[in-house]
Amino acid sequence: MRELCSANKIVYNLGIGQLGRCHFFCGEVVKIQISSRFTIAVHILTCIDYFSGEFAVTSDFLASSIQVNAVIIRKIISQLKAAGMIDIKRGKTGMKLAKSLEKITLYDIYKAVDCVEGDLFHFHENPNPKCPVGKNIHFALDNYLHEIQSAMEEKLKSFTVKDVAARIK
Repeated sequence: MRELCSANKIVYNLGIGQLGRCHFFCGEVVKIQISSRFTIAVHILTCIDYFSGEFAVTSDFLASSIQVNAVIIRKIISQLKAAGMIDIKRGKTGMKLAKSLEKITLYDIYKAVDCVEGDLFHFHENPNPKCPVGKNIHFALDNYLHEIQSAMEEKLKSFTVKDVAARIK
């Protein structure tokens, strides 16, 4: 029996009860994004390099450049510190880089600030095993998704924060 779901796509009722609001199986587009923590972290490291010696780079200073709450900045700073990318001095001296920019890849940052938990692509939880597509979709798609994520991660490894900073100076 064919039915229309909320996205006006035709779906098939395969004997498992009502389809409800059809969160999967109907072709609705799901937007996948890497957390903004990634770009904020790159911004932080670039600012520390750019302004070191000229200003004390503090979380408040960074918050004014990035225009986000200083609490968010401090969380990301703690992640960058834990990853060995920055040193923090209490008081007016601010932050310093613990590694040179050419030794920090975008992949290092991506991993340090937990941009993605697990896989980049989150697979819908329960494809219908009574549907020929539903029961085979993982087999058909999983390897492609892993390849895409691996390719993206390899590309991130090929760029450093120095590459980013060079476009600013």
